Amino acid sequence: MNHSLRASALRLLARREHSRAELEAKLGAAAPDDVATLLDEFEQNGWLSDSRFAAEWIRSRGSRFGSRRLAEELRQRGVDDETIHTTLADSVDDLETARAVWRKKFGQLPIDAKDRARQYRFMLARGFASSTIRTVLGSDPDHDFEPAD
Repeated sequence: MNHSLRASALRLLARREHSRAELEAKLGAAAPDDVATLLDEFEQNGWLSDSRFAAEWIRSRGSRFGSRRLAEELRQRGVDDETIHTTLADSVDDLETARAVWRKKFGQLPIDAKDRARQYRFMLARGFASSTIRTVLGSDPDHDFEPAD
């Protein structure tokens, strides 16, 4: 196995967590068999973990985005759906996050249909479900949210 390949991989992992697919792409210039063997070794030693990467990703971005967006970003980085689902279930409360994001950006309920649509689109782009957005914006009869003054 190539010593510089190992050094490159360790250097990348020292900076931040990476998913296996990310690390594989970054080390892609080397022989694929060597990269796969190296990454298998790293996983066995606990130096590389998709679940740890997913947890860190959610921890760093979870206060600004909904679970739908976080899941899509993790999928794009090569994390499998089971790991995504498990990690999101353990660490994300979409309603509380949506309320905090909405409060920070808007802070008051929409005054007309145009404003409501603008707030709704913003929250959708942040990855929140329609039902969650309706609750936050106050159109869900079961909501218990009072806007901040």
